[in-house]
Amino acid sequence: MKQLLLDIKPAAPPTLLNFIAGRNAEALASLNAAVTSTGVSNFIYLWGDSGSGKSHLLQACKAQNVTVMDDVHLLDNDAQIALFNTFNQLKGLNSEGQGGTLITAGLHAPNQMGLRDDLATRLAWGLVYQLHPLNDAEKALALQNHAAERGIRLPTEVVDYCLRYLRRDLSTLMATLDALDEWSLTTKKPVTVPMLRQLLQFPLNL
Repeated sequence: MKQLLLDIKPAAPPTLLNFIAGRNAEALASLNAAVTSTGVSNFIYLWGDSGSGKSHLLQACKAQNVTVMDDVHLLDNDAQIALFNTFNQLKGLNSEGQGGTLITAGLHAPNQMGLRDDLATRLAWGLVYQLHPLNDAEKALALQNHAAERGIRLPTEVVDYCLRYLRRDLSTLMATLDALDEWSLTTKKPVTVPMLRQLLQFPLNL
């Protein structure tokens, strides 16, 4: 067994297409509309706990040449003023018909982070969505969909084992599945729980 096959591959670049929406379908639809300039608002604010998908969505939007700002709850006063000015600049572009989209994200709702009042008001200008982490059933569905795309027969017991014993963030789960697929192809054996246990005996930085 080549050590290379035991290394977890980096996750695929985040896109709006590979984001598992779960209960966030409305937010995803609004982001798709915003980046294609077909939405009702050019300003969208996302908030939610760590692991809810905020950074994935912002990186995906940034790849579409959209202005983004993550972790607004961590901005100091000067950075808050700069973001406030960015809002105004983009609003000016919109009023002139030149477009300009800003997607921002933070840990809490706009008025619950102790930000400057003027910035909190700007964050609430457009669409505001709370993002909800995937539940176990949605994570299981995401794993099964990913397996189907790769042509892997993924037994339910393997999914259950992953959700019980591995880190529960989706990127780790997907990367583990990719490693299982490579090992299965190399050994010419089907993906099973014993194979997963054997894989996890190696230092995979999970």
